Amino acid sequence: MSNVSCRLLQSGFSRALKASIAGLIMSGFVLVIGASNASGQTPAPPHSATQFWTEQSFAAPINKRIDIVLLGYLHLGRKSERPVAEHAATGLGVSFKVGKYLTVFPFYTHFENQTAGPARNKEERLTIEATLKFPLGKVTLSDRNRFEYRWRTPPLNFIHYRNRLQLEHPLNVWKLNGFVADEIFYDTHFDAWIRNRVYAGVSKKVNEHFTFELYYMRQNDGHSRPGDLNVIGNTLKFRL
Repeated sequence: MSNVSCRLLQSGFSRALKASIAGLIMSGFVLVIGASNASGQTPAPPHSATQFWTEQSFAAPINKRIDIVLLGYLHLGRKSERPVAEHAATGLGVSFKVGKYLTVFPFYTHFENQTAGPARNKEERLTIEATLKFPLGKVTLSDRNRFEYRWRTPPLNFIHYRNRLQLEHPLNVWKLNGFVADEIFYDTHFDAWIRNRVYAGVSKKVNEHFTFELYYMRQNDGHSRPGDLNVIGNTLKFRL
């Protein structure tokens, strides 16, 4: 083989080797960048969760038909071994008894929300609630209707209409009452019925000043994250 042929062969081999090394370097660089981006991405919020809710109300009567009511809410979720206060709220309202069966309750609440995503938000709610409650034999039927105007920081303002139907019946065990309920939500932001909650639980009036409820609640919601919830909750009602 001539010297010229050898030089040409060596030159071609050198260029091929350099191209291969450059390709390997670029491939490694792309893999490193891809791995970095993947590790830096925020995981998608879960669609379902198990939570614990506790709610309190403190009623101070003004007269036989009007009460001043203080409200408190705490919703714990995320992980049972390290729960996160996803929603915490305080509120104030005035309850009016209208006739024998109807109660009207306008109130304001302030929420601090730690959602499943990285961001936190604050929310103010103005609510007007009307509850019709009357006996049907041994069963007590209640129909609660709520209109909530909600505005958040960062901004997102919308209205929820909520309707909750409940049946309650004495259990003749420790003077407990059993109840089941279903609640539906209409959201003006989505212009749709977005959420359904089903409740089953017990309540007990301990005395004139204290009533409590213990319940299980199942929520189905295709718009929120998490939207499908299994909740163990309690409601504590104090009256001066």
